[in-house]
Amino acid sequence: MSKITWKGSVLLGPIPPVLVSCGTPEAPNVFTVAWAGIVNTHPPRVSIAVRPSRHSYGLIQQSGEFVINLPTTALARAVDWCGVKSGRDVNKFEAMGLTALPASQVGCPLVGESPVNLECKVFQQIPLGTHDLFLADVVAVNVSEELLDAAGKLHLERAGLLAYAHGQYYSLGEEMGTFGWSVRKKQPPARKGPAPKKPAFAKTAPHKSDRAKRGPAPKKAGQAPRRPKKK
Repeated sequence: MSKITWKGSVLLGPIPPVLVSCGTPEAPNVFTVAWAGIVNTHPPRVSIAVRPSRHSYGLIQQSGEFVINLPTTALARAVDWCGVKSGRDVNKFEAMGLTALPASQVGCPLVGESPVNLECKVFQQIPLGTHDLFLADVVAVNVSEELLDAAGKLHLERAGLLAYAHGQYYSLGEEMGTFGWSVRKKQPPARKGPAPKKPAFAKTAPHKSDRAKRGPAPKKAGQAPRRPKKK
């Protein structure tokens, strides 16, 4: 495969174009962040990169809280619209018909139409240049019950999540595998039908040569000796 070389850029994709909600229940705000990521497992921590010129930047800086709302294909128009409109000029929740639900651990609202909401508290802010990086602890996760099976297992593939790559939005495609499938040992194919029965061996009378080797059969008690035959 031949290559050409360009100057350095942030050509990374696909990525989740998440809806980030902030503000208060009385004055909720939501905006789109394409540069969001996981930074740690224990404790669970995430990051979002925000331009200081954004209206939401000051709201998050002041409260130290925000909510990451995972986007679905049904929310694609709202995701794009909330990324180009400013909360200074319009109430985006009302304009897009989104539902602001109360969170359990933070003061800013959730997006009710999102299937998964991550409530976050900022523990560090890092200026990087065009963007500031907000590092935050995930203090609660809200999951739609429709994504759970009878045993309580999460099936995120049911959510119809939205992806973003190089200025375009995409729905997720078919599943290619699960974590660790490339090194997992193959299971033997399932056996069809009942297991075959072991062959039954019939009892046969001993051969004459075998009787000759073993000699005459032992006499039974009280049995008279047999007279030799006359030649």
